[in-house]
Amino acid sequence: MKTMLITGASRGIGAATANLAAAAGYAIVINYLRNKSAADQIVSNIVSKGGKAVSIQADVSREEEIVRLFSETDKLLGSLHVLVNNAGILEKQMRLEEVDFARLSRVFMANVTGPFICAREAIKRMSLKHGGNGGSIVNVSSVAAKTGAPHEYIDYAASKGAIDTFTIGLSKELAAEGIRVNAVRPGFIYTDIHADGGEPGRVERMKDSIPLKRGGLAEEVAEAILWLASDRSSYSTGTFIDVSGGR
Repeated sequence: MKTMLITGASRGIGAATANLAAAAGYAIVINYLRNKSAADQIVSNIVSKGGKAVSIQADVSREEEIVRLFSETDKLLGSLHVLVNNAGILEKQMRLEEVDFARLSRVFMANVTGPFICAREAIKRMSLKHGGNGGSIVNVSSVAAKTGAPHEYIDYAASKGAIDTFTIGLSKELAAEGIRVNAVRPGFIYTDIHADGGEPGRVERMKDSIPLKRGGLAEEVAEAILWLASDRSSYSTGTFIDVSGGR
């Protein structure tokens, strides 16, 4: 049984990916920041269906907590095969002249530095160079990396642009070491993250601007993540799948 660690998996796209991957036979590590009850409920649901899952609390914007997350994964589930860098934050909609340094620090630590350090720890375990058996890293970017999210979240968009560049560079760095690195770019997806930005109904407001005329579901993004994580995409690395309704 292969092990998949998903950061920020207590809700939204992370939770949908956990459920889908467990049904496909993966042992799942549900990483969460604060919502223990939600994470434990996902674990319970997976176990009740005959799957294997554990929940581990860790703030993936902090290096020492990331190191602990991976150490606990080693102890609980053994070898790691897939990392899904899903955790990320979005703050209140505003233009750049209103943004302070503290906000930028929070966004970039969570959305950029965190995935870098998580990938570092995964490489130490999966790379053929380090005695591992290979594996897969899937980064969750955003279509905002291409649109820039003006007047709303250009800091978030820029952080996801960094993830795109990170995906390309790391995929080439690890290609000969048995690790594939790919990314998905969700568009307007029905998840709780929009409430974090101060507009819970943002998808509804924007849906007419989407060619498919609707918002997406977390499960639709999870399907793309699972394909990139699996051997079905064995000849794909440095690749992006936009799950954005045509935007």
